[in-house]
Amino acid sequence: MTRPQIHDPHTEPQPFLRDLFDIAVQRAQPLHTLGAHLPGPPKGRTLVLGAGKAGGAMAQALEALWPADAPLSGLVVTRYGHVPPRPAGLAQRIEVVEAAHPVPDAAGLAAAERILALAQGLTADDLVLCLISGGGSALLTLPADGLELADKQRINRELLQSGAAIGEMNCVRKHLSRIKGGRLAAACAPARVLTLAISDVPGDDPSVIASGPTVADASTCADALAVLERYRIDIPAAVRQALQRGELETPKPGDARLARSEVRLIATPAQSLAAAAEAARAAGIAAHVLSDEMEGESREVGKVHAALARAVARHDAPFTRPCVLLSGGETTVTVRAQPPGMPRGRGGRAGEFCLGLAQALQGQPGVWALAADTDGIDGVEDNAGARVTPDTLARAATQGLSLPGHLDRNDAYGFFDALSDLVVTGPTHTNVNDFRALLIL
Repeated sequence: MTRPQIHDPHTEPQPFLRDLFDIAVQRAQPLHTLGAHLPGPPKGRTLVLGAGKAGGAMAQALEALWPADAPLSGLVVTRYGHVPPRPAGLAQRIEVVEAAHPVPDAAGLAAAERILALAQGLTADDLVLCLISGGGSALLTLPADGLELADKQRINRELLQSGAAIGEMNCVRKHLSRIKGGRLAAACAPARVLTLAISDVPGDDPSVIASGPTVADASTCADALAVLERYRIDIPAAVRQALQRGELETPKPGDARLARSEVRLIATPAQSLAAAAEAARAAGIAAHVLSDEMEGESREVGKVHAALARAVARHDAPFTRPCVLLSGGETTVTVRAQPPGMPRGRGGRAGEFCLGLAQALQGQPGVWALAADTDGIDGVEDNAGARVTPDTLARAATQGLSLPGHLDRNDAYGFFDALSDLVVTGPTHTNVNDFRALLIL
């Protein structure tokens, strides 16, 4: 990729931060990263199976890069509205269907059933290319025996609102599924399974990405029960008993059915943050990547970033101005209960991070920030994230907006929409999780 021209950070700080976000997203586009990881065509057939928000882009990249004279077919499921426009002249060889995220629906159930059926009857001469990206867990829903789709929808919704970490959520999802936690790879045996994954999880653990449908799972039924109890999430009695008896256990490391299953990460949060940092340095701004593995309550992570930014702005420590602070990972939002009649707020992790950040910055001069989800969707809204400027609190006061009130309602969308400070990108067709950038001049 050629290095893009970016705005002057000193005169156009907000466009500069948006440039860094766009560069991070561009680094994670499948067409730029997939080719280096592809094997040659097998003796038998090549079957493509996949799920995730990047599924449509990954399928198109594979169609463009796979030899035109080599057979290729399969099925991939992605989120509604996340299939990119098809390039002119590119023949479609992989079927792509759409389903709901983050709460699964009947379309996702139907897709998962078809994907599991396609995995049957393969031979040792066949190759399965699994295209996996963030969001695949909700999109690839196939409830365990004793669970209905409505049960999975409720459990998924309650997990999302509980503040549970992504690893905890996926532990539950794996054990309440017939396709996650290595079960898809087990179904493909004895074929070779090569999973090409875009990481959207802290630490890039393949078993956590989309709940690891092709990766052995070290967690247990007891672990899943502990998560459900920790967050007081109810499940049908028969399923609880099945978990207690270990009947819903996942394939474990060393399982012979997964002996020919391999995972390659084609894009990671660290790579995208590094690309943004390189672009900032090329523009004359020192760049510091704090971490690509940050977790915790979004508003609290925002306050920690604010404390660091204020120290830099006031004391040139621990970093010297001008600089940009970059971070990634996957924070969480615990949805607060509201009084009867009070509408629930709108917003996601990035927006809530910005609320906590703005509150703790206290209008600090010389600090601008952008936080956005690299898939282009913050939670379930139509924005990717939001911006914070030195005059965010002053402009909010002029409009009579109460930042603490919006935080209490988890209403980041309403707050930043009123200030015209939402970041709206539309679906980006990739997903390497949270992106946060603070520019300190």
